[in-house]
Amino acid sequence: MFKILMGRGSPSRSPVQMEKGTGKKQQPSSRLCILLLLSALFWVFLLYFHFVVLGGKSSIGNDDRIELEKISVRSDSEPVVNHSIPSSINGKSSKIKSDRRRSPILQIQPPSVSHPSANLSTNYPFMRALRTVDNKTDPCGGRYIYVHDLPPKFNEDMLKECKTLSLWTNMCKFTTNAGLGPPLENLQGVFSDTGWYATNQFAVDVIFSKRMKQYECLTKDPSLAAAFFVPFYAGFDIARYLWGGYNISIRDAASLDLVNWLEKRPEWKIMGGKDHFLVAGRITWDFRRLSEKESDWGSKLLFLPAAKNMSMLVVESSPWNANDFAIPYPTYFHPAKDNDVFTWQDRMRKLDRKWLFSFAGAPRPNDPKSIRGKLIDQCKSSNKCKLLECDLGESKCHSPSSIMQMFQTSLFCLQPQGDSFTRRSAFDSMLAGCIPVFFHPGSAYAQYTWHLPKNHTRYSVFIPENEIRGENVVSIEERLSRFSAEEVKMMREEVISLIPRLIYADPRSKLESLKDAFDVSVEAIIKKVTKLRKDVIEGRKDNDFIEELSWKYALLEEGQYVGRHEWDPFFSKPKSG
Repeated sequence: MFKILMGRGSPSRSPVQMEKGTGKKQQPSSRLCILLLLSALFWVFLLYFHFVVLGGKSSIGNDDRIELEKISVRSDSEPVVNHSIPSSINGKSSKIKSDRRRSPILQIQPPSVSHPSANLSTNYPFMRALRTVDNKTDPCGGRYIYVHDLPPKFNEDMLKECKTLSLWTNMCKFTTNAGLGPPLENLQGVFSDTGWYATNQFAVDVIFSKRMKQYECLTKDPSLAAAFFVPFYAGFDIARYLWGGYNISIRDAASLDLVNWLEKRPEWKIMGGKDHFLVAGRITWDFRRLSEKESDWGSKLLFLPAAKNMSMLVVESSPWNANDFAIPYPTYFHPAKDNDVFTWQDRMRKLDRKWLFSFAGAPRPNDPKSIRGKLIDQCKSSNKCKLLECDLGESKCHSPSSIMQMFQTSLFCLQPQGDSFTRRSAFDSMLAGCIPVFFHPGSAYAQYTWHLPKNHTRYSVFIPENEIRGENVVSIEERLSRFSAEEVKMMREEVISLIPRLIYADPRSKLESLKDAFDVSVEAIIKKVTKLRKDVIEGRKDNDFIEELSWKYALLEEGQYVGRHEWDPFFSKPKSG
C-alpha cells in the first residue's frame, strides 16, 4: 500500500528503494534518522492522499449522489429517500428543495415529509382515539362512544313529568317500553306477532338514548372516544313550550343551560364540541327561531354558537345549514331479533297488491302551495287508487293497522310534503314494501342521505310538484302505469332491502347481523368526526364551503363538485312559515 501511495505522490524512487539498492551497512544513529524521516513522510503522504485525492473525488461526486437519489425514486421498487440530503449539501440545499416541489415523483414520501404539520400530531388529544383503528385485536377500534352523564333535568326528569310533554297528547303511554309505547295487538293479522308498538312519531329522543346504553363500544375514557353523545331530550324539551304562549326565555332555558354545562367539560375542549352529537325527535325548524320576537316559532338551540359545532340528528334537517342531519322517523316495527326482520321482509315480497297507488292524508286548503287536494282529487277519480282520508276527528289515519294494511296492498304510495318537507308516512309505506312517490326532493332525497341510496330511481318515483299543480297536469295513474312489472318488482325489492336501516330495533336488545337506523346513524357520525380530525392533523380546510348549499354537498359522490343542480328551484329560498 505504501508503494502505491508513493507512486501516486511522486514519480521518483523512494528512500526505501534507494536504501535497498545500495546494500551498504548504516550506523545506528543514521538508521534512526532514516526511520524518523520515513515515518514523517508516511504521515505527510497519508494526509495528502486523504484530503487532496479522496477529498477531491468526494467533492466532485456530490452531484452524482443527487442523481443516484433521483434514480432510486424513479425505480419500480419502493423509493428510499435520504431526507438529510437537502440540509447536508452546502450551497445546493435550496436548489434541491425547489426540485422536490416541482417534481411529482419526489412527492412519494412518508406523511411526516409530505405533510410537515403531521409532526405535531402527538399534541392532539384525539390521536389515541384515531390509533385504536390500527389495533386489529380490538373490535371497537375507531368506534368508541363516550356518553355524557348529564344532570337528570336534561332527560329523565322530563319523563317523570310526561303529561307536560305535549299539549295535545298524553305522552306518558308513549314513553313506556324504552320509548316504543304500548304493544300493538295483531287482531287483523296486519303485523307480526311480536315487535310492534304504538310508537309516537316524535319519540326518537328516548329510543335513541335507550339504545345507546346497549351500544357495544361505550367507553368512560374520553381519549378513546371516536365521538361524544349528549343524551339531551331536546325534542321533548321544546315540545312542552311550542304551544301555550310560553315566552322565548322559557323556550331557550334548557338549551342555554346545556351549552353552559358542556362548555365547562374537559371533553368539550378536545375539539370545541365538533366531535359531539345529540338527537332530537322533531323537525329542525323547532330549533331555529330566527329572531328574539315572542311571536317567532321554537327555540334557538341550533343557532347557539356552541350548538353550531355539534351535530344534531333530527327527523327533518335544514337544506341550508350544516349542523343538523336527518334520521328516519320511527315506525311501528321494532324487532328484537334478526329473524323478525327476515320474516317480515319475506312476507312483504309475497303480498298480493291490488292497488296501483294509494294516499293517506288530509288536504291543506289554507296552503296555496300544497298539492294534497289535487292528489286526493286524482285518487278519487281513479279506480286504481286507494284513499284514506284524514281529518281532525276519528279517522282510520290514526289506526296503525288501517294505515299499514293500505300500504301493504299498494304498489306505489304517494308521499307529498306534510306540514313541513317530510312526513312519517314515507317510512311506514316503505316498511310495507310500497314504492314511495315523492313530489319534492326535500321530502327524502336531500334529507336521509345516510340511510337511502343517492340514486333515488332505484327505490322511488319522483314527480315534481309543478307537474301536479300546473296547467298541463300530469296523470299520476298514467305515469305510474308506464313502469313494467319487472321494473316495479326491482324497485319493490330495493325498498324491502332497505327496511333494516330504516327501522329502530328494540332498544332493549340488538340485532346481530343487520344494521338498523341507529347503527347507520352512529357509523355516519363517527365517519364525520374522524374526517374532521384527520383534516385538522393534515391542515386541510375547505375554504370554498357554502353552508347555504349544504343539501348539495350531501348528494355528492366521490370526486364530484358543487355546481348547478336540477333541484335548485326547489331550494332557491327558505321554506316560509
